[in-house]
Amino acid sequence: MPVPDVRVVVGEGDPALDQRLSDELDAVNAAATPGVAPARDLTVQALGADGDLAGGLSGWTWGVAAGIALTWVRAQDRGTGLGGRLLAEFEAQARERGCTHVFVTSFTFQAPGFYTRHGYREIFRWDGVPTPGAADIHLRKDL
Repeated sequence: MPVPDVRVVVGEGDPALDQRLSDELDAVNAAATPGVAPARDLTVQALGADGDLAGGLSGWTWGVAAGIALTWVRAQDRGTGLGGRLLAEFEAQARERGCTHVFVTSFTFQAPGFYTRHGYREIFRWDGVPTPGAADIHLRKDL
């Protein structure tokens, strides 16, 4: 099959492109999963007494799956249980939405131990990502 006559453009971040790709994939996903509600964003945040962000989780739910895309707790609040509280809130909301499991990834230099302490199990590891000596750990928890 011949390559179509198109112009390929390479660049940096492009929010309009990201939105278009997301919209196009949503249409494909909806056609492949009739009767399943579209993916929904799910966020949980903690605000300090000063109103500043102390930590948060951002992810999604779709069908019976939930995914955590971003997790962060400010340095002075790490080790206090705040991360576990945020994670528990995310999982509770995922359950309410009908999810039976949660997926997350964490580099070895981030917090895979945090997730394993909260019942997640490693299901896959990409060694040498993003640098030699590091790994990208994929984890899952059944709810």
